[in-house]
Amino acid sequence: MTGTKPTRPNPLQWIWYALGGRLPERYREWVLHDITCRTWILRHVSRTLVQLSPGLLFLLLPGPLWIRGMAVLGGYILGIWYSMSYMEHTTEYRLYKHGYPIGAGKATREEAKAEQRAAKASRYEQIYRNAPES
Repeated sequence: MTGTKPTRPNPLQWIWYALGGRLPERYREWVLHDITCRTWILRHVSRTLVQLSPGLLFLLLPGPLWIRGMAVLGGYILGIWYSMSYMEHTTEYRLYKHGYPIGAGKATREEAKAEQRAAKASRYEQIYRNAPES
């Protein structure tokens, strides 16, 4: 990615994007950033919560509030569970819809962490793989 910040969509466009819509071409770089930045998991969860938000309408149905509340809570837990289970696949497809090849998100995240991973491996080698001194 370049050193400049990509153009962010406006709030209505972001809601459309969170619900699975495709953004215009000028936001393509922002979509890659959204799916590969350090906080990509939190961003995924926030998109999931937007997708699940219509479920709050069940609170308006007649009946005891605790039953309606528990039904909504159960739906949210299940929705977030499945969303987290298929997080990588979902984000890769989101990138694919914006013109990136499948695997671009994972490759970009791996590339960003390569130096950190190499440093960890080096520390591991120094601590655990050195021959004992005689």
